[in-house]
Amino acid sequence: MLLGTVLVLLLFSAAPASAHAALRGTDPDDGSVVQRAPRHLTLTFTESVGLLDDSFRVFGPDQRRVHTGEARHADGRSDTARVGLPGKLAQGTYTVAWRVVSADSHPVSGAFTFSVGKRSATSAQIDTGPDEDPLTGGLYDAARYLAYLAAALLVGTVAFALLCRPADTSPLRRPLVAAWWTLLGSTAVLLLLRAPYETGAGPAAAFDLSALERTLTGRPGLALLARLAVLLLTAAFLLRLSRRRGHQEPVMRALGATLAVALALTWAAAEHASAGIQVPVAMTSSVLHLVATGVWLGGLVALLLTLRRASVEALTEVVPRFSRIAFASVTVLAVTGLYQSWRGLGSLAALTGTSYGRLLLAKLVAMTALLLAAGYSRRWTARLAVPAATARAAVPERVAQPVGVGASAQAEEPGESGESRGSGTSGATGDGGEPGEPQKPSGAPEPAPGPGEEDTRRRGLRRSVLVEVAVAAVVLLITTLLTTTLPGRAQAEAARQPPAGALPPTTLVTVPFDTGESTGLLSGRGTVQVTLDPARVGENGVQAVVYGADKGLVVVPELRITFTLPSRKVGPIDAGITDAGGYWSTNSVNLPLAGTWTMKTTVRVSDVDQVTVSKQVRIVR
Repeated sequence: MLLGTVLVLLLFSAAPASAHAALRGTDPDDGSVVQRAPRHLTLTFTESVGLLDDSFRVFGPDQRRVHTGEARHADGRSDTARVGLPGKLAQGTYTVAWRVVSADSHPVSGAFTFSVGKRSATSAQIDTGPDEDPLTGGLYDAARYLAYLAAALLVGTVAFALLCRPADTSPLRRPLVAAWWTLLGSTAVLLLLRAPYETGAGPAAAFDLSALERTLTGRPGLALLARLAVLLLTAAFLLRLSRRRGHQEPVMRALGATLAVALALTWAAAEHASAGIQVPVAMTSSVLHLVATGVWLGGLVALLLTLRRASVEALTEVVPRFSRIAFASVTVLAVTGLYQSWRGLGSLAALTGTSYGRLLLAKLVAMTALLLAAGYSRRWTARLAVPAATARAAVPERVAQPVGVGASAQAEEPGESGESRGSGTSGATGDGGEPGEPQKPSGAPEPAPGPGEEDTRRRGLRRSVLVEVAVAAVVLLITTLLTTTLPGRAQAEAARQPPAGALPPTTLVTVPFDTGESTGLLSGRGTVQVTLDPARVGENGVQAVVYGADKGLVVVPELRITFTLPSRKVGPIDAGITDAGGYWSTNSVNLPLAGTWTMKTTVRVSDVDQVTVSKQVRIVR
């Protein structure tokens, strides 16, 4: 039931977009000047985002905060954020600071400006607040790292006990208890710090009951609650495991595997795998990757502790088993890691051109070092297995004897002479050997190493496993950093979007003209620079300036601009621009539909000389 709940939480709440939200656009545009005060602010992102109580902070020209309404999704779209503004806004420049939470649980923030009527004469630097409290961020990241370590140790130790079957499991009890409590404590800390981590507040905000209530209803909070529930079930499982009997081992392995998968899902449901392309495949890959990491790296710690206490005879059975399990885990890690790298990077260029790619390279180097240490450990494992194999081969095969006949006095076969018996006895010296000198039979095994050599092999294996554990801690640290870094694919997608709030590229249009004739004031050639503001559906302002061939301002008798939308058979719509003294202007051109419009500019330089030039302009919603 718990596993199904986590799966539902994962698959039906994840949006198919790039992990980490990137701002796609703002309304009003960043840096724009609007003639009338907007009724609301709207931000559009590349993926679905979660809203906070304080997602928008708007500051007026006097640097005072403007009262706004509650942040909502625009038109029910989860990739938007909208907030209402007061009915009357004074003229000047306004600064908007925003903060939302990506679908993969990481907060994203930024700021932009717009002006009403005209820009403020002076632009003072406004403190919009910190993007993140350093102490909160540090504590949150530390808790995440401890949770990864504890989960790996917990999963790996249990897997080692069930799959490698050491005779003495007492060395594993203390790390199991420590891992369980550490994971419980770090999860509780993450749950408390979730609200201040999202809002960028200090750690004291963790005790705000209203903020905690909001955390418990969000997907990251639900994932952490699910992890706590899995840990309670794990505690019951560990108690039962300590009293297990031989015939219950298949059942315990199945229960352990189910709990390990459920535990891994609580990470996958709230991180990069839950947002982006191919979410179901990514979730499956992430769960397998996390479980294999725990079985291998946590199992290394269990093996290290077992090496200190177990006898050589016991190790010769346990160590080869773990070696086979580790090899299978590495195979799973290689396949899932390759897929996750492709999904996160998107291109080879991102491997060196993004922070995510460079961290991935660092993890690859650490994993290479880990595999080299693992190969060294496998050689010690093979050497440690030699004594047991030698001892088994050295035991002579017992031959069945007739009842009543001793091993030292065999009945003489009929027809055998005493001479033949004598030659059989003397054969103990061997062919051509000296009397009394025992000879090694052909095909006999090599003698087993002495106790000193066995201890040397055990110490060598212990040292190599210790190196593996140390490198594994570094690998988990890099993994923690990767989960908080913008993936290369998302960064590339954000780069393909126009800059946040940027004006459409057709807002400023340069129209060259040539009437073919010259007058006293104008050579007949020049350009018209047309500004369309904001180049969106609805009311637009049009300003036009005429330049001569020498790039200087000139006066023309008439300038007319019309708009036509051929695809919808709309127009021509006359802009109705008038001479405003040096430039031509209007503020009331209504363009009702989005699309590519044809703007026709007619320039008349004399009573009989004029030219009409067409340009394409893009009108967006």
